Amino acid sequence: MVADGLRVLFCGINPGLMSAATGHHFARPGNRFWPVLHLSGFTPRLLRPAEQQELLSYGLGITNVVARATARADELTAEEYIEGGRLLAEKVTRLRPRWLAVVGVTAYRAAFADRTAKVGPQERTIGDTGIWVLPNPSGLNAHWTPATMAEEFRRLREAADGPG
Repeated sequence: MVADGLRVLFCGINPGLMSAATGHHFARPGNRFWPVLHLSGFTPRLLRPAEQQELLSYGLGITNVVARATARADELTAEEYIEGGRLLAEKVTRLRPRWLAVVGVTAYRAAFADRTAKVGPQERTIGDTGIWVLPNPSGLNAHWTPATMAEEFRRLREAADGPG
């Protein structure tokens, strides 16, 4: 679900089995992406995964680093992450979003060979597109609460909404 010139292109790691079955990003019950997106002010109401197409009307899009569905992200290989990062960079170059938001610091580190990356804005860009690493909203990432995740998403929203 992408388009040219988005404010933010969100990028998950890869589809989980529920997302692969439904065709909707972050579809697993308990995944906090959609609630956090709303809490941070990106969407005026809580969207369900089946309503992901509405993101385009807010200047938002969504994609993945790796297309292959797995039960857990740790089933992906280093080669899949590297190839996914290469393909993602091509997509970003073509679509020119203002920000690429990679949801998961481990995925960003693996896809872009940046072992020291931390959550937040990155020095690296892809053309004129800034890169922001967000916490993974999976329920397995328990040390980030919905409130602390929403604060990081809000920081990105403010950057995306600002002059530029």
